[in-house]
Amino acid sequence: MAITLQARGLTKIYRTGEVVVHALRGADLDLHDGELVVLLGPSGSGKSTLLNILGGLDVPTAGTVSFRDHDLTNSDEARLTEYRRRHVGFVFQFYNLIPSLTARENVALVTEIAANPMDPADALALVGLAERIDHFPAQLSGGEQQRVAIARAIAKQPEILLCDEPTGALDSETGILVLEAIDQVNRELGTTTAVITHNTVIGSMADRVMYIADGLIARTEPNPERRPPHELSW
Repeated sequence: MAITLQARGLTKIYRTGEVVVHALRGADLDLHDGELVVLLGPSGSGKSTLLNILGGLDVPTAGTVSFRDHDLTNSDEARLTEYRRRHVGFVFQFYNLIPSLTARENVALVTEIAANPMDPADALALVGLAERIDHFPAQLSGGEQQRVAIARAIAKQPEILLCDEPTGALDSETGILVLEAIDQVNRELGTTTAVITHNTVIGSMADRVMYIADGLIARTEPNPERRPPHELSW
């Protein structure tokens, strides 16, 4: 299976005055085309820093990141912006929707700058919101708002979907609906997907689980089979 993203020796050091924080300490990982990976680790283990570097939102202090055959590590800001715009979709814990725009209009913000976008209505239908496309964020539940955020992320048809604690602000029942949307996008569109979480239960829906500790990938375990999200509870 081809490798979508490859990272080698990723180190990230933050300095604030005399305080030095080693967020990553030489992490290695591969993400393969079309797979769904869950990155598990406690708060402060380096999960979000790793995801931000993989998505071109941050740069490592040392180490390399490659998207297919393209070295991102030495790219300037213009090339990183192009990488994010063309190839990566992001889903964060907080939805970041524009309150004055409908669900359709929030998704359309992305499709207007994408090279090969989906119709916003199709993206919303894929995440189960076909009947809610003309609703404003205030008229949607937290889970529905997060699914709008997923639709917005995948409407530009990115090759990579990076999800940072996408269920962190949601209860179990609502979180499972969000995970079902992520699972469906991965299966139907073949989008290489990485979900970071501290919730160990979510690992069973993945092709592989990567455990992060102290800024390193401590171990990687394949799942013999992926459990559908509706079978999960926490």
